[in-house]
Amino acid sequence: MTEIPRRAVSRTAKLAALPLGFAGRTVLGVGKRVTGLASDVVSAEIQQRTAEQLFSVLGQLKGGAMKFGQALSVFEAALPEEMAAPYRQALTKLQEAAPPLPAASVHRVLAEQLGPDWRDRFVEFDDTPVAAASIGQVHRARWREPGYDATGAPHTRDVAIKIQYPGAGEALLTDLKQLSRLGGMFRAIQPGLDIKPLLTELRERITEELDYELEAESQRAFATAYADDPEIYIPTVVAASPRVLVTDWVEGTPLSQIIREGSEQERNEAGRLMATLHLSAPMRAGLLHADPHPGNFRLLPDGRLGVVDFGAVARLPEGTPEPIGRIAGLALRGDADEVMTGLRDEGFVSNSEAIDGPALLDFLQPMLEPVAAEEFRFTRAWLRAEATRLASPRSPAYQLSRHLNLPPSYLLIHRVTLGSIGVLCQLEAKAPYRGILERWLPGFAPAA
Repeated sequence: MTEIPRRAVSRTAKLAALPLGFAGRTVLGVGKRVTGLASDVVSAEIQQRTAEQLFSVLGQLKGGAMKFGQALSVFEAALPEEMAAPYRQALTKLQEAAPPLPAASVHRVLAEQLGPDWRDRFVEFDDTPVAAASIGQVHRARWREPGYDATGAPHTRDVAIKIQYPGAGEALLTDLKQLSRLGGMFRAIQPGLDIKPLLTELRERITEELDYELEAESQRAFATAYADDPEIYIPTVVAASPRVLVTDWVEGTPLSQIIREGSEQERNEAGRLMATLHLSAPMRAGLLHADPHPGNFRLLPDGRLGVVDFGAVARLPEGTPEPIGRIAGLALRGDADEVMTGLRDEGFVSNSEAIDGPALLDFLQPMLEPVAAEEFRFTRAWLRAEATRLASPRSPAYQLSRHLNLPPSYLLIHRVTLGSIGVLCQLEAKAPYRGILERWLPGFAPAA
């Protein structure tokens, strides 16, 4: 019988125990502050208490709820600066930290997945995890390679061992059911959104993350596509089973550290490399890395971007859909009729919706500001301005967005784009993003 720790058994109770009334009223106040509808709704003390309480509970969950918290963590840049600090601190903890699995449980998983002689595969194994995420934790070890050197010592390599939490599958599905109850809220906010197929697509994609052999397959595809690349490094897969994944260790500066204390040059370069990875991967690997939070990236000593965690990917064997680049180029050129036709063809606008073409361009063009010029600096201020424009019920952009839909086939692309922008704004990174799009985004032609 699958082992489920007591922490996992109490997951539903913890979700139910979230101070929803208190947090809900506070978040409503946060929303008013963000959109400029109230000037003094949420005190600093309540902000701090809510952030710590809410994300402390999320941080104890190993599944969909913690994944939800990790997704939120890349968007703290959208909060007004006077409110961001407590959320930034609490959210960042979710990116690389969670309550660890006991060593005895780790050993049982290794014995089940690698065999009872699993210790013979390692020269060293550190029982203390170096990182923890939504469905598993990572340990550092030294893997025993075939053969010996001239002194009789075995050949070895430094590896990262990702171990899935016992009961993670059942817990993840339970969390997804809990989070799916937010569907009614999304319908109230954006009536044009068809939430049911989106939840189905999200459930299928997230469930894939439970299969570490599938993740190994994706990582090998990335590693092949970027072999010997001068800018992107993908660690080699050493061994894989359904719940244990062994890959080469990646030594470098975490992106979260660069966000906190990196030089302007380091932040700019990290942003450029992240944009290059996300825009080039569909064309080069037929895949999109779909988990763009800072814990999954390292800046290596040789200047390359090291990338880890390939559990969440979008499979795009034909590359990024051509309409994305084509419609973006049409919007930059001001062709309202063709933009409307393209969005209707792709399912973003239903044929029954009557939307004004110039108003649609007014809605889209501020989002395309990062690629309207040769270079652009993403900033927290820019993201906050966009959040205000899109979230305020008094804004024409908010009213128009209520008539737009997100087709399920674009769900992960949309999520990765938003998440990547959130990280770029945390980095405050300046780079030639338009040139990166021109090289890697099919159909993108900003000039007539």
